[in-house]
This record gives sequence, C-alpha cells and structure tokens, in this order.
Amino acid sequence: MKRLAVILVMFLLYNCAGTFSFAQEAVYDLLLKGGHVIDPANNINSTMDVAVKEGKIASVERNIPASSAKKVVDVPGYYVTPGLVDMHIVCYHTAPLDYVRSVIADIHCFPSGVTTCVDGGTSGAETFEEFKKIIDISRPRILAFINISAPGASRVKMNPALYDVESAVAMVKKYPDIIVGFKAAHFQEIDDDSQDPWTSVEKALSIGQQADLPILFDFEPKPSRRGFPERSYREFVLERARPGDIVTHCYALRYPVIQKGGRLNPDVLKAQKRGVKFDLGHAGRSFVYRAIVPAIEQGFLPDAISSALFNVTPSTTGISLTNIMSKFLSMDVPLEEIIRRTTVNPARIINHPELGSLSVGADADIAVLETVRGNFAYSGTSYRGKGGGKITGDRKIQCVMTLFGGEIVYDHPYGLSLPLWEDIPKDSEYWIDPEYKQEWR
Repeated sequence: MKRLAVILVMFLLYNCAGTFSFAQEAVYDLLLKGGHVIDPANNINSTMDVAVKEGKIASVERNIPASSAKKVVDVPGYYVTPGLVDMHIVCYHTAPLDYVRSVIADIHCFPSGVTTCVDGGTSGAETFEEFKKIIDISRPRILAFINISAPGASRVKMNPALYDVESAVAMVKKYPDIIVGFKAAHFQEIDDDSQDPWTSVEKALSIGQQADLPILFDFEPKPSRRGFPERSYREFVLERARPGDIVTHCYALRYPVIQKGGRLNPDVLKAQKRGVKFDLGHAGRSFVYRAIVPAIEQGFLPDAISSALFNVTPSTTGISLTNIMSKFLSMDVPLEEIIRRTTVNPARIINHPELGSLSVGADADIAVLETVRGNFAYSGTSYRGKGGGKITGDRKIQCVMTLFGGEIVYDHPYGLSLPLWEDIPKDSEYWIDPEYKQEWR
C-alpha cells in the first residue's frame, strides 16, 4: 500500500508539472518579448525574443519563457534592432570657434536609437586628445575619424602643409580602439593654383596606407587649370580611392551621380563593385531630392546612412538619424535595407564588426523602433540658398527605447519598461524619500 502511494504521487508530479507553479530561478537580467527582430548581420527578420545578461546579448529565440528573466518588457508591435551606428556626426562640441560647429552626442544619440556615433574628423592629431576628454565622459560610444590636417577641421588652418603623416599615424597607434580612420575634406578651400590638384588626396592616401585604415573623403572635383590635369570624380572613385575608402555626402550635387537626362552615372556602381564605400552624410546641403530620388530608383543606395549632424540651423534643426531613415522609407526603400545601412554595414566599414548586431555575446546595444502611420512631410536640404523641397509619406520611424550595454537609457514616449506609479510595490525604494529617508507608504 505504501509503495502504491509513492507511485501515485510520482505519477501526479510527472503529469501535472505544468499545473503546479514551481519556482524557477531567473537566468536573464532582461527580456524583450514579442518584438519583430531585424538583425541583418544574422539574417533575422521575424518575431523573436531577445534576452540580456550582464550587459550582453544572451539569447535571441522564439518564445523564451518570461519566468526566465528578472525583468520583462513586452514589445509586440515594435521592431527590435541592433543599436544604430551613426557613422558620420560632428560632436567635438568644445572645439575652437573657427571649427565646424558640433552637437552634443549625449543629447542626440539615445533618443534616435543610436548607441555608437563616429565623429567625422573634427579633430586632428594635435587636438584629438582634447576631444578625447569629451569621448571619455559621454554616455554613448564615440569613435572617431581624425582629420589629416593636424589642427583639425579649422576653416583657417586647413592647409596641405599641415598634413602631418607621422603624427596622425602615431595617434592611431596610441588609440587604436577609438580612431577608425582619417578624414580628408574641403579641398576646394585649401588648394591654390600653384599646386597639383591631387596633392590633398595623395597625402591622405599616404596616411591611410601607413596606418592601414580607411579615409573618409569629402571630395571636390576640379577642372583642369594652369597646366594641371582635371581632378575628376571618375578618376577619384575608379582609380584613386582604395577599396574600403569612403565617399561621404555621396549624393551631394557637386558629384555627377546623376547625369543629363536623369540617368545614373554608371561609375558609382562600378566603384561600389570594386569596394569603395558610399556614405549618405545628410548634413546641411547633401540631401537634395532631385539627385537622390532618381539615384535610388536606378539602384544606387549608399552603403551607410549617416546624419553628418552638426550645429547649424535651420538646415539641421529637427534632423536625427531616425528622421533620415524615415525619408528613405518614404522613398520605398525596404525597412530591412535601411536597418542594414544603420547597423551592420557601418560597423563593418569602420572595422568594428562587434557592433551593429544582436549576436550572442555582443554588447547589448539595442534599439526598439516603431513605424507610425500618418501624413508626414520630409524636407530636403537647400543648396547654396536654394530651397530643398520635400517629399510626403504615410510612415515615420521613431525610437521608443534604447538599451546601451544592457541598460535602458531611453524609454519614451510610452515608458514601455515602467509600471504605473500606483502599482509600484510598497516595499520598493520608490516610496522612501532618498534625501530624508521619509517613508510615504
């Protein structure tokens, strides 16, 4: 009889395990549950759960039990992507007044789902360590291209005589985890009629070759003059620029991307095929629809979508990476391709493949995005004072939550991770005044 009772108890335990509530130890710190994961690095585009532990991606699977996490955030109806990588921004905000005016990364990044931004060469070898003081105290991850001009992007100091190859390479060796390449720009302002028009390009390439890093080129074509040959866009993208080098502001009107009759210049596709990378670099006058729309319609998309955000109004007022992504969505670029160009692509271009993905073991940098339906207008940039026009669309991308290293650093406008205040457990520290230790329960 006693033996029969033991068998009966074991039978009930085995068959009713789903009925009884057994305590299960939480193995994850946080679980984002029920979202649509878009992670081009891992070819994921479907409903999945994302688990985080100790600041790292711990699991990306379907139907991870809610009981396995200490905190669960339900995100059905939202897109869960790797933290966005803005590959070109201007954020050396303590730079001297004669520099390109910068924005503060802490203010602009997390609300757009950006967890990594890359300064586009505001500092040079002489000024980088001052900029690093900003990098060290900023909340988002800041990486940097450094300017080939040793002082940095000063409008009065941009001179080929200041291109210090030795100092630039030495700075890279000192900070290899932060410096991702070099910036060469504003040739139209520094070249004179007595100088070979390719001098700036060749000096930049010399630095890039010695350091084995890419150059972020803001290129300016020039006609032939005073016995010197033309500095042509074709020669630049098909012969001079190396595979891995980057053409920023790639739709700017100074580039012959669109030829007469609205035809796409085949050189850009040839250059992409040989490994030259193209970066949007929205900025204040490099997003002109009469070039962008026909280029996209004929198959030319940038390898990276970046804001090139800097502190100039009204050109960049209200501009953010998600706003720029919304413009591409309104031009019928698939959302997955937009996410690809703001995550894995820029991460690989700057040789940081550990970023821009939800791979298990990667830092838990995550953006939770939504597409809002409505009637929206998206302005183009003006060019030399001429109006930029607009397009209209019925969708807008906005960020609703950002995680950086597993920590929720932005949670607006819905407060997805927050309870109603009345529902906060009465034994929580919420009910104790932190200064006077007064209880309000």
